[in-house]
Amino acid sequence: QVQFVESGGGLVQPGGSLSLLCAVPGFTLDRYAIAWFRQAPGKEREVVSCIASMDGSTRYADSVKGRFTISRDKARNSVYLQMNDLNFEDTAGYYCAANLLRTRCSGTYYLSHEYDYWGQGTQVTVSS
Repeated sequence: QVQFVESGGGLVQPGGSLSLLCAVPGFTLDRYAIAWFRQAPGKEREVVSCIASMDGSTRYADSVKGRFTISRDKARNSVYLQMNDLNFEDTAGYYCAANLLRTRCSGTYYLSHEYDYWGQGTQVTVSS
């Protein structure tokens, strides 16, 4: 069974940084597009970023462009989300996800119901 594991969340002050890690033991991540979503209390789950499998092209939500960077480490079979200049609105649970039929971040990639496999999430709290 494919089980995503996220880590790296925590409590950070506004303007701070965190790096989230998505790993799947025994599963080759680089064959698939991987997306990061987030969900704040009382809000719908929204896409944050996506990285394609073949060319590594990336997509970002407008709210995080210029602050967040998604990347792969093929040697470690992991996907990272580097988050800089965090603000209060970034507070949420962060989840990585995949659809085993999706290799690109195109079309309806931003819809959470497009994804079959999810992790348990890691909490990011931005507070002063």
